[in-house]
Amino acid sequence: MAGGFFDRSSIVAPPGWSRWLVPPAALAVHLGIGQAYAWSVLKTGLGSGLKLSGTATALPFQLAIVMLGLSAAFLGTQVERRGPRWAMFVSTVCFAAGFLISSGGIALGQYWLVVVGYGFVGGIGLGIGYISPVSTLIKWFADRPGMATGIAIMGFGGGALIAQPVEKGLLAAFGTTQAGLSQTFLVMGIAYAIFMSLGWLLVRVPADDWQPPNPPQQSPGSTGSGPAVSAATAIKLPQFWLLWVVLCFNVTAGIGILERAQDIYRDYFTASSGPQIAVAAAGAFVSILSLANMLGRFVWSSTSDVVGRKNIYRMYLGVGALLYLVVLTLGEGNKVIFLIATLLILSFYGAGFATIPAYLKDLFGTYQVGAIHGRLLTAWSAAGVLGPLIVNAIVDAQKDVPGAAKYGLPFSIMIGLLVVAFIANELIRPVDPQHFVPDAERGGVEDAGVSASTGPSDTRNEEVSR
Repeated sequence: MAGGFFDRSSIVAPPGWSRWLVPPAALAVHLGIGQAYAWSVLKTGLGSGLKLSGTATALPFQLAIVMLGLSAAFLGTQVERRGPRWAMFVSTVCFAAGFLISSGGIALGQYWLVVVGYGFVGGIGLGIGYISPVSTLIKWFADRPGMATGIAIMGFGGGALIAQPVEKGLLAAFGTTQAGLSQTFLVMGIAYAIFMSLGWLLVRVPADDWQPPNPPQQSPGSTGSGPAVSAATAIKLPQFWLLWVVLCFNVTAGIGILERAQDIYRDYFTASSGPQIAVAAAGAFVSILSLANMLGRFVWSSTSDVVGRKNIYRMYLGVGALLYLVVLTLGEGNKVIFLIATLLILSFYGAGFATIPAYLKDLFGTYQVGAIHGRLLTAWSAAGVLGPLIVNAIVDAQKDVPGAAKYGLPFSIMIGLLVVAFIANELIRPVDPQHFVPDAERGGVEDAGVSASTGPSDTRNEEVSR
């Protein structure tokens, strides 16, 4: 019974079912797992309540991000094979269980259970949940894949905006004693289990003969149902690794500001505003950056449907490098220029996450795009280490350098990385048809709806070459 309920064949949408119900299903999962960006609130509560060091309270989050990349990479093919309901259900169970295990660990005074619960078990839920709706959204919205994935992945960026006030309210109500912290994690685990369940109950996949309202136009003389590259083949192709470099360095550049945002703001404006004003404004600066991160995921990824994926990444990378140069040369003491430049950089950071699934679809087709996306997310794991390392190591080594001057070298490195990524993007070419899975071998569940909703290779080649 359970196998049938979670099987892909049991969630094929009936005639007349609205595809606009799929983005809310994806959002229910992504808004839930987006809580990870609000870990700092729980981190503060754990530190003050359990008398833990900053290093100790960071461990659950760090492990969760590592497990996000690993689970997405190693379980991506299972997500494609078993379908979105199974994947969203597993994500819900793991993510909620992470909170419940943590709650029990705190109650028992065993902090290692918080690391294992939130970090390991919850991190698996993060990775599976992050990639679970990607291929389904692209198949439903083959005419607007950037917009569709942007809506869902915007939820991951915006999940913290919901989680932060909830966490603060729970900590205020229950307190930061051992019992109060345990209750906070317990309530959050139950709440996320209920909220994220809306996703796997609502999600549907298109029928084989379903077509979007405005299907991509076929080029004259083209044949076949369009390109389809398996995940195993994709990771052997240069296009995959060029995109890996693009995503890794774009994320590195964004984290370079996001991870140290408050300190950067204070260093740039303490001299001109005074220490008290700079400290107060730094907190607001972090919130504004989070909003730019969230909105960029939808606005710029939707724009990519019009201008093309290669062109939009030219903006993320080329304009991003110029904006870093502006921050370096004109940003100190000039709040307007500094804010505009940094907000745009963070919007490009978020948009890079949201646009990459559509870029993968353009290159490799929808056949196993979720599994390919999962493997590509290892670039995020690498950037999560690289970005903070570049900025923190260099800045900390220049403690005697005053103000914004200490950011000269790390920001220059970010400019160099963005230039390298820009070149990598320029080198991306359409995949040779010899690597496509033949039509006769595509008939599995992974390719449901692809023949109707995906344009031929000529159309895709035109998109990628833009």
